[in-house]
Amino acid sequence: MYRRLPSVDELLRRASLTELARRKGHVAVANAARAVLDNLRAEITSGKLTEDDVEFAVGDIEIAIEQQLDRALSYSLRPVINATGVILHTNLGRAPLPQSTLDHAREISCAYSNLEFDLKQGGRGKRDMHVDRLFRTVLGEDVATIVVNNNAAAVMLALNSLAEGGEVVVSRGELVEIGGSFRIPDVMQKSQAILREVGTTNRTRIADYERAINDRTRLLLRVHRSNFEIVGFTEQPLLEELVALGRRWNIPVLEDLGSGALFDLRSAGVQGEATVADSLQAGADVVTYSGDKLLGGPQAGILSGQKDLIAKIRSNPMFRALRVDKLVYAALEATLMAYVKQDYDSIPALRMMRIPFDEIEARVKAVAASLRARSTGTTVELIDGNSVIGGGSAPSAVLPTKLIAVEHSLLSADRILAALRKNDPPIVARVEEGKVLLDLRTVLPGQEDTVVRAFEQL
Repeated sequence: MYRRLPSVDELLRRASLTELARRKGHVAVANAARAVLDNLRAEITSGKLTEDDVEFAVGDIEIAIEQQLDRALSYSLRPVINATGVILHTNLGRAPLPQSTLDHAREISCAYSNLEFDLKQGGRGKRDMHVDRLFRTVLGEDVATIVVNNNAAAVMLALNSLAEGGEVVVSRGELVEIGGSFRIPDVMQKSQAILREVGTTNRTRIADYERAINDRTRLLLRVHRSNFEIVGFTEQPLLEELVALGRRWNIPVLEDLGSGALFDLRSAGVQGEATVADSLQAGADVVTYSGDKLLGGPQAGILSGQKDLIAKIRSNPMFRALRVDKLVYAALEATLMAYVKQDYDSIPALRMMRIPFDEIEARVKAVAASLRARSTGTTVELIDGNSVIGGGSAPSAVLPTKLIAVEHSLLSADRILAALRKNDPPIVARVEEGKVLLDLRTVLPGQEDTVVRAFEQL
């Protein structure tokens, strides 16, 4: 059976593959042919193929090579339809960007720009100024802001700039893991600051912070519990109390806010999520937060606070290693412009949080009717449920929604999920009690028919 397989050279001399190589490149076609042959040899070795199977495979090998080439030359990073109801789904890229950010990023990236050029003075400029002016409009004229590549970098840069070699006092109840096994103590260790834990997991008092202060204390750190909650017998000092203590001892207060809301989420029914402005008004000297969570923009780590401290952080040589490029600045500038204009519904993540229940219910009923009419073997019902914010933000917040629950007479829920992931574009849903659940809160307008067609093809 091995001998019946053609060589790569023999295959590349065939007319159809010669033409394919002319269009797609000789190396790419040769690699595809080699991959197909390697796969056939592996299947022969494992005993999966009979002689008839090999003969059939060899007869269709040119088609297999073309299919392999299409897979090899297609992008790995692909758009997917998020039907999970998790708005800031970390595995699915967190916040979808507003259309305006893509338009501005395209405009800036396809030409030269004034990224670091002062058009008024005709000399070198600073890239920060493009977003700093907008942050000042949103947060206040006395607030300075710089941007790095993510919030973990922002925390590490702030700690290294303000507390290198000194102690940072933090509650044991705030030593969180921020995802991907990255933990606050590990980030602090890399920053060359010394962790000084106070209090207990569930209870930390302002007196605990004060007893820990000594001549080596450089910072008081408060970490937002963005991806979990401690309930029951708990105590945590207010940020204002921590700020007052810092003022008394002339020690800055750094708050890692994480989620980074610029918009008051109470209007969307989300309680207890402090905004960046809340933290700054409470007196935090520096606040760090993410760009791609509740802010609804691109991935970025943002540091806002007192001008002298932000200037000190910016002068750290590590800032250059962690800074972002023109695409992120363009996307962030366009996102912030929506805040300045108070055009909140143009930011997809905020719009999803604010969708009225009646609107979701109407969409769900229309999609459910199409599913019943166009897909066979399925049982479709509407049930009450909850969407979640996700992305390590507002862990206890839920948004009431209406779900589509689908069962199939022949296919298990897991088989349906696997089939949906193979759709083009892939559809990601969730399973509960043996039923596939679709939450249309996170399905973008215009994607409904794609979901229905995917079930129709089952």
